[in-house]
This record gives sequence, structure tokens and C-alpha cells, in this order.
Amino acid sequence: MFHDEGLGAYLVKYIEENYEEHPKLTIVEGGTLGFTLMTYYQEYDKIIVVGTGSKEGPVGTISSENAEQVMANEDATRKTANEVEITMMIEICSFHEEMGEVQLITMVPEDIIEVKNAMTAEALVQMPKLVDATLEELKNSGIELRANAKNVSFEEVIDFYANPTMANFA
Repeated sequence: MFHDEGLGAYLVKYIEENYEEHPKLTIVEGGTLGFTLMTYYQEYDKIIVVGTGSKEGPVGTISSENAEQVMANEDATRKTANEVEITMMIEICSFHEEMGEVQLITMVPEDIIEVKNAMTAEALVQMPKLVDATLEELKNSGIELRANAKNVSFEEVIDFYANPTMANFA
């Protein structure tokens, strides 16, 4: 992973660990799925994509845009590999006229260049804001997640990715 570029993957794992499953929610870490993501765009009524963004602003700035807004600002959106892939999926699926509602929630990172299973301290302290924005979008979509009694920290989630064990895949 490219340092803070992994914040979407970390967020997904954090939500999986800290919240109860919901019958109307499928959580997918799609960072490496490429065109396989098209299936989700076409088969689900709503898709919420969370990841790094290249919007102007200090580290931790949260942005939330629907598909139309993303495409209207296409030049400003296609600055990272993640953003290029998302906009391509929106374009391709819109040609087929079979696409769920898409909401893109992004956070401005500190470093997406260095290859490292970690997050910068500046981005890490902002992750609760990204969790809140994601939970709020889910709530606006009729899905309220209940927190588990046990809390797993972002540091533990990052360690899970940095130091995988066979037990993680059992």
C-alpha cells in the first residue's frame, strides 16, 4: 500500500471489526478489484465508495460527492489511481444505463507516495471524521450500524495489514 492511500482499506476493516453486520449492507474492500467493481455498480441500488481524494485542503479534509458531481468535476477528480478507476467505472456503467446511486466519500491524505503499511500521524488522527462521514451516509441511506462491545483501534487494523498471519485467513 502507498502509505495513506490505504485509508479506504483500513476504514473497511475498522467498520467490519467495530460494528455489527447489517442485512442490507455488503462491505467490500475494492482497492484491488479493478473492473470487477462494475458488478457492484450494476447490481446494487446504492454504492458508497470511500478512499483517498485529491481535493484541495489540509490533511483530513472530507469530501462527499454523488456520481453526477464526480463526473462534472472529472478533471479535478482524476488525480490518483483510485479516482481514475472510480470515474472510469461510473462512465462505463452509465453507458449501460444500469447503475446504482454512487456516493464518493474521500479524505485528503498526507502521503500516498511512500510504500508502507501504515498511515501518517496527520491522516491517522483524522480517521474518526471519515468513519463519521461514512456512518452518516449509511444512515441517510436507511442503514444504521450498531457498535460492537469490543473496540478495535485503527492502529490494530493497520497492524493486521502490516503483519498478516495464517490465522487472519482462516
